[in-house]
Amino acid sequence: MYHHTKSKGDLGVLKAQVDLYEKGYMILNPHTEHAPFDIVIYKDSKFKRVQVKYRELNQKGFLEIRFRSSYSTSKGVITKETDKEEVDVYCVYCPQTDKCYYFDPKTFTKSINLRVETPKNNQLQNVKFADDYREVP
Repeated sequence: MYHHTKSKGDLGVLKAQVDLYEKGYMILNPHTEHAPFDIVIYKDSKFKRVQVKYRELNQKGFLEIRFRSSYSTSKGVITKETDKEEVDVYCVYCPQTDKCYYFDPKTFTKSINLRVETPKNNQLQNVKFADDYREVP
């Protein structure tokens, strides 16, 4: 089924909201599309700003998440690096697994690759398995 980029983003946010609600978080929605985060979560007297991304598995079987965003204007495509000081948690929704994965973007440099299945060469060293990122940091 075809999804427009905006629809994919909306689906990712909805899936994240359900997953976070099931994990016991209160979900707060900003009243603007221009915030550097999509939702705010609250639990145990702590607020966290969450940026949600919709990512499909690539041909190699992993989720590639770059800390930047792109959008189109009349002048062309604009790419903007993520300001990691304005986001506490990244949430990545993958439609193939129908799961959300969470991590603190400050612990990585420009990107992170999350592997859903064991590599064909069975390498385990330096592999970040997506299922290790199911809980909010």
